[in-house]
Amino acid sequence: MILAPLRGVTVRCFREVFAEVLREVGFTEAVTPFIPANAGVDPLKSSELQSAGGAEAIATTPQFIGKDPEALRACLLRIKEAGYETADLNCGCPYPMVRRKGRGSGILRTPEVLQRMLAVGCEVMGPGKFSVKARLGVDGNEELLALMPIINSFPLRFLVVHPRNARQMYEGECDWAAFDRIAAAAKVPLVRNGDLPLVGAASGGRRVMVGRAFVRHLGEREDIDELLGRYIDASGRELSGDHAVLGRMKELLAYWRDIPRWKRAWPVAKMSRTLDELRMACVR
Repeated sequence: MILAPLRGVTVRCFREVFAEVLREVGFTEAVTPFIPANAGVDPLKSSELQSAGGAEAIATTPQFIGKDPEALRACLLRIKEAGYETADLNCGCPYPMVRRKGRGSGILRTPEVLQRMLAVGCEVMGPGKFSVKARLGVDGNEELLALMPIINSFPLRFLVVHPRNARQMYEGECDWAAFDRIAAAAKVPLVRNGDLPLVGAASGGRRVMVGRAFVRHLGEREDIDELLGRYIDASGRELSGDHAVLGRMKELLAYWRDIPRWKRAWPVAKMSRTLDELRMACVR
């Protein structure tokens, strides 16, 4: 299993604190939340990769979002210098403000840009070291399928497919029939992603990417008080001031708000203005 990128949640500090749990439930790798591949950006300074230093606690693939091949090249060279051996291109972010700029799922509308981005990724990282995470399309479920000749022409590590289109966001059903049509056309390895359970998702030797199910699992664990306390402390050492730490914790806690234990804690936690108030609401 591969840990899916969850914006604001699966940052490096998260992967470090919960590394033992990730391995315990069967994860062997994580893909970071997207890092902008923009001119002048140092990816190593993003919270997705930044920490006290040293090796990642779990094998990690940095994910980039953008439409500028040369900016992507600079970012990839930077992470290679730091020891990262793989990288991923975000072709799936469904948010309108992103896709309307031709980034994330929006890149599926510009095949020539997609082709140049893949060419740079495979050139810099090397064959079998660059991957893509994509939606089925922006408005419909056949747009990615139409791009498979381009995708198949590169020596990708794998293609991760979330079988919804961008307009769906995270609503509605996954279209697994559309996934199967892509699988039939694919000459690169495929990874399933989207509404997959934590247990049994990888049965049959399939490579899968799971995110929200793992985060929910954390909220249901008996040792979550200790783990959450460690995460608050570690985030406090990394970030500056209560406000930044509170924002990070609330991103995580929002995934637990329908779990019985957290139904009463969540309304108090989301109104917390200090870390002491947050601890009182969440850590028993």
